[in-house]
Amino acid sequence: MTESFQRYLRAKRTVDDRALDRRLVEMLREQLAARAADSDVPLRVLEIGAGIGTMLTRFLEWDVLPAGEVHYTAVDIQSENVAHLPDHIRDWAVDRQMSIGDSPLVLKAENRRIEIETVQAEAVAHAAAADGKYDLLIGAALLDILDRQKLPTLLEPLAPGGLYYFPITFDGATRFQPSHPADRAVEQHYHDHMDAKEGGDSRAGGDVLAHLQRLDSITLSGVAGSDWGVRPVDGSYPADEAYFLRYILDTIEDAVGEMTGSDFEELDGWLARRRAQVAAAELLYHTHQLDFLGRVDS
Repeated sequence: MTESFQRYLRAKRTVDDRALDRRLVEMLREQLAARAADSDVPLRVLEIGAGIGTMLTRFLEWDVLPAGEVHYTAVDIQSENVAHLPDHIRDWAVDRQMSIGDSPLVLKAENRRIEIETVQAEAVAHAAAADGKYDLLIGAALLDILDRQKLPTLLEPLAPGGLYYFPITFDGATRFQPSHPADRAVEQHYHDHMDAKEGGDSRAGGDVLAHLQRLDSITLSGVAGSDWGVRPVDGSYPADEAYFLRYILDTIEDAVGEMTGSDFEELDGWLARRRAQVAAAELLYHTHQLDFLGRVDS
């Protein structure tokens, strides 16, 4: 599944692009620009759970990172993701005729220089060992698989006034259309599997909101929905989103199978119907998620 997971990360880029709340993205852009203007040293960004680097390329395309020099540290626990990230960044840059340097990996545009460091590490362990001087901490699709009691440690790398951005945090809904008699049971078993994982929570979004509200010296600047919505357009799915849906169905098959074994006889029929609907470009998919933006107070 290694190669298919990296393709899944690429395929969900367009799904995430539609989902991310643009109001919070604009707030982040403005706050980063103000922070960079008040400093004479490079902006420092730490992304935990960086995957193959799609958030970095998105931030460059959307002009979220300010002009000037940025040091970007991309951390992921999976060695395969860390290995694929430089190639993904290079391919993206070549398509846009950007200057690329190696050792370290550097992207150069007209008004900015991005120096990229990749690290294989577990999120909380890396945060605990970091030096506490970062201007921005990013954790996309992270807090629904991480023990929320560890949020204070996760935020430790931020300098006073530093920003955090936790988008795509799952919050308790998985829906498919057209409806199927087994939908409710499949969703319940799937969410039960999330809840059974260490740190996992099928209603993580609301729990994260409560934790951020309670933490001392932490400001929550904004929270907004970032629901995934995948549907066919003009008879087909955009980009590689049919693959995204097939991967989601494979994930549900594995998760529900682990929870129920052979006791849930409706699963095979449900999966066969859903896969046929993907092939025919008939399946609609929706999940509910939340984005969080805030800062560590001085």
